[in-house]
Amino acid sequence: MTKEFWTKVLPDFEAHISGVVLDEIRATPDDATRKNMEALVKNFRVLALTREADELAQEYMRTKVFPTKYATDANHVAIAVSSGIGYLISWNYRHLVKVSTRHKVNSVNAMKGFSTIEIITPPEL
Repeated sequence: MTKEFWTKVLPDFEAHISGVVLDEIRATPDDATRKNMEALVKNFRVLALTREADELAQEYMRTKVFPTKYATDANHVAIAVSSGIGYLISWNYRHLVKVSTRHKVNSVNAMKGFSTIEIITPPEL
């Protein structure tokens, strides 16, 4: 499903990646895997962790949307939200792709004056 999403669905969209995810890719220990992933995202626009995004991520953790041990997830979502991204695509069912997470994130977003975001899996797009 991921390969099909990458080749058939994603080309119809302007893809972005957060610097957080890019750092995770660069930290991949296996050279071949890292190079393949870097090649897949080389034309994506990279979104930085700005002060605004960091403050939003801190609010997600303060309000327990994400526990502090998952600060990377909070940063990733906050970067997308503060950049005006409408969809965050992930296979992370444990911490991101959950109805309860989406509701909590969007509740904080509303309180802080940000737009909503859809956190979904690739097949949902």
